[in-house]
Amino acid sequence: MRAVPTVSPTVGSLRVPDARLHFEVRGSGPLVALVGAPMDADAFAPLADLLAADHTVLTTDPRGINRSPVDDPDRDSTPELRADDLSRLLAHLDAGPAVVLGSSGGAVSALALAQAHPEQVRTVIAHEPPLDELLPDREQLRERTEDMVATYLAGDPLGAGRKFLDIANIQLPEEVVQAMFGGARDPQSRADEHFQYAHMLIPTTRWQPDVAALRASPTRIVVGIGAESGGQLCDRASRALAAELGVPPTIFPGGHIGFVDGPGRFAVRLRAVLAAD
Repeated sequence: MRAVPTVSPTVGSLRVPDARLHFEVRGSGPLVALVGAPMDADAFAPLADLLAADHTVLTTDPRGINRSPVDDPDRDSTPELRADDLSRLLAHLDAGPAVVLGSSGGAVSALALAQAHPEQVRTVIAHEPPLDELLPDREQLRERTEDMVATYLAGDPLGAGRKFLDIANIQLPEEVVQAMFGGARDPQSRADEHFQYAHMLIPTTRWQPDVAALRASPTRIVVGIGAESGGQLCDRASRALAAELGVPPTIFPGGHIGFVDGPGRFAVRLRAVLAAD
């Protein structure tokens, strides 16, 4: 497998209400933003390096995660707040309108951005957003998510991690589960994990898109699904969103984090999607 070329990013920091956002910019050309929640800029670096050959690529740590500290650590990170952060970053770069690829919670942020600021976003690629409220079992999902968060806050990160995977319908080998949720972590990773459980998961999974506004928006909405995500929660939610919007889902290689596991294959598919813009 050919190694992904490394591109040295320009690193910046932007003051926004209640937070200071870490962001990185690579390359030149049309603007593409790669956003996650809770994933930070580092997770997108290999994909960003590939796209930087002919795009300006923006990556960022979402508020409250890693290098984007918040003034009030007890305030929830809502999709609306994260969308406002993205809007301010795009205005700061003054290089739009942008294509925004959001993954998981970042896909929810990107959809909220398209609703609030369609003039800044040419295309949103919402890759596997966890939109629980679009699903028929939404009430059970709310209860299970609250139980998962309570388990974590009671001091059982491994138990919470197991419940997270069970809700997501993701099966992993036991040694991987232990390493992900039960192993030793550095202080920053633990702080990010705590912020995710305490202040990000519930506001994100309970966000409800304004389907009528998205359908009427000039922003092109692409709903992305991992080829290996069949039957998982985010696969179900993404298909529900696509049905509500009246668009066919777009299949990307890999699973929920296909851009991490295979950035080269993901970049090829993403370029094909962008070429149809």
